[in-house]
Amino acid sequence: MLAVGGHVLGEETARRDVRLATGLAGGVGGSKQEMCGALSGGVMVIGGLCGRNSPAEDAQSAYELAARYRERFLAEFGSTRCQDVYEQMHAPGGLGSCSFVAERAARILLDILSDMANEIDKRQRR
Repeated sequence: MLAVGGHVLGEETARRDVRLATGLAGGVGGSKQEMCGALSGGVMVIGGLCGRNSPAEDAQSAYELAARYRERFLAEFGSTRCQDVYEQMHAPGGLGSCSFVAERAARILLDILSDMANEIDKRQRR
């Protein structure tokens, strides 16, 4: 979250948001029972970019982008649950580190954000 968040939201915002997201790490509080922290962080970045400021605002674009991000993450790792991804990384012959997951999740997020920017650009040219 810090790498992508700092890039797209600004360093100060990213530092604050990392602090807010700390409890999400390790599948919520290190339990490994919920969504992977790398995925959670990416969803937070999406919210920072196009989330709503009040319940009355439309959240559809954030929902669509977050769903697309989740689908790509799931296709890459076969699960969104921390324990499943953790076991895959730490299995014999695995990469042995969740830092790979964080790096790959950041790349997926940047790809999706790039795709979104290209879609917006195409619409504006019409």
